[in-house]
Amino acid sequence: MKGGTVQINWHDTKPVLTLDFHPISGTLATGGADFDIKLWLISSSETEKKLPVASYQSSLSYHSSAVNVLRFSRSGEQLASGADGGELIVWKLHATENSKVWKVLKTLSFHRKDVLDLQWSTDGAYLISGSVDNSCIIWDVNKGSVHQILDSHCHYVQGVAWDPLANYVASLSSDRTCRIYVKKRHSKGTGAEKTNYVSQHVISKAEHPLSDDSKSAKNHLFLDETLPSFFRRLAWSPDGSFLLVPAGSYKVSPTPETVNTAYVFSRKDLSRQGITLPGACKPVIAVRFCPLLFSLRGSNQCTHGGYIVILQHTVALLMDYTGFFNLPHRIVFAVATLNSLYIYDTESVPPIAIFAGLHYAAITDIAWSPDAHYLAVSSQDGYCTVVEFENNELGSPIYLSEEKTVVGHEKRSQVHKPEDMVIEAMKNDSPVEKEEDIATEATATDSLITTESGKSETKGKEVVGEENESSVEKPDVMVVDSIVAEEMGKSEAERNEGKNESPIVSKPSKRRITPMAIDP
Repeated sequence: MKGGTVQINWHDTKPVLTLDFHPISGTLATGGADFDIKLWLISSSETEKKLPVASYQSSLSYHSSAVNVLRFSRSGEQLASGADGGELIVWKLHATENSKVWKVLKTLSFHRKDVLDLQWSTDGAYLISGSVDNSCIIWDVNKGSVHQILDSHCHYVQGVAWDPLANYVASLSSDRTCRIYVKKRHSKGTGAEKTNYVSQHVISKAEHPLSDDSKSAKNHLFLDETLPSFFRRLAWSPDGSFLLVPAGSYKVSPTPETVNTAYVFSRKDLSRQGITLPGACKPVIAVRFCPLLFSLRGSNQCTHGGYIVILQHTVALLMDYTGFFNLPHRIVFAVATLNSLYIYDTESVPPIAIFAGLHYAAITDIAWSPDAHYLAVSSQDGYCTVVEFENNELGSPIYLSEEKTVVGHEKRSQVHKPEDMVIEAMKNDSPVEKEEDIATEATATDSLITTESGKSETKGKEVVGEENESSVEKPDVMVVDSIVAEEMGKSEAERNEGKNESPIVSKPSKRRITPMAIDP
């Protein structure tokens, strides 16, 4: 693993506000405050110890203001870019005799103010965008029109995410709420059906115990509008199992300090956070999952145990726990604070890697290459960092075609012959065959990390500068659901008591299921 800041003129020394890799070719696209989108070829250096090389390919010039976000569709045939002033453009890749050229396909007009984030649907037919006008808009890309407006937020919408299983969309705002919308089909008068998204969960506060065990108080889960960034980029895992949400803050009694964090929500219960990732000194502003899944390494560091806080009604219990993620594969993801980059996986407690002191201003976006060989980070200081992973450092890749998705659905259903997925039965009152009841466990951490940051600049707006030096706090606190905690103390016999099915034993005995999608 090697990486660092690539010292080239990315956007005429202007802030680089967003980036994304093409899902097929691996071309890196960057957007900046110079109003341009630039395409780069990222390659390994011929010298072993040197940083990856970024070679300029071409520019896409059409925006008349700073480009805040860009994302390729999953097919790689289209690119969407959002900018200040509500500009939202869809580009299409056209093949010529000698090369391929990106041309403007559609201009989507409705947002009144800056577009801060966007995400494609899995099939590339729809887009969701979030804006400073406090709204999310779902666009029908083929028609080039508004499909639905989600206007429940009362402040800037700084992050949006589309469920890869096409059942949810999520938004995160500086009004300190994360909203989960679920897909519903409605019949029209003509007999045709229209699909809309309706609010299912509004995540804002959680009940945290106070120093007095007899009392508790609800505190905000997310930072307010004073967060010195315009971005709160949230993301779904590639298999749809988890939603990772940045800009979190958490108070641990009796200390008055606030811990900056990112929350992991399990698909089986999106109404509350499952765990909190280890706290960092600076706020978390973006998260991104690696597009590949990896084989388990078999050395689950979660079994080493760690201290976490478990919320169970109004009582805080401090105890050891062996892990939140319980998957037949490893998922790798990156978490960016204003000044540092953390890389985690779902099989180990501490981060795989930490990069700090990379930039002199706030980080703005992160992106993985399609082969997981590169991880790129953009910053307001006008530069990008590229991290290169060599010789399967992240593990042995597997693919969703080989490994079916492990998720829980909001609707209960029987599933077909168990063939492709390993789960462990954890629930006491439901049969294993219900995929809604796939259990998860919570991870903890016990590592101590230090970092440093540089001076911050601004985007040309009201972004607040960062301090010159800081240290990352010891990541010793994680939060899990009380339901999961309750299951920890139960033996296998207790979990299976009263069931007609034969008892399920813990490892190595496992069941295999094939999940099926159920429309609400």
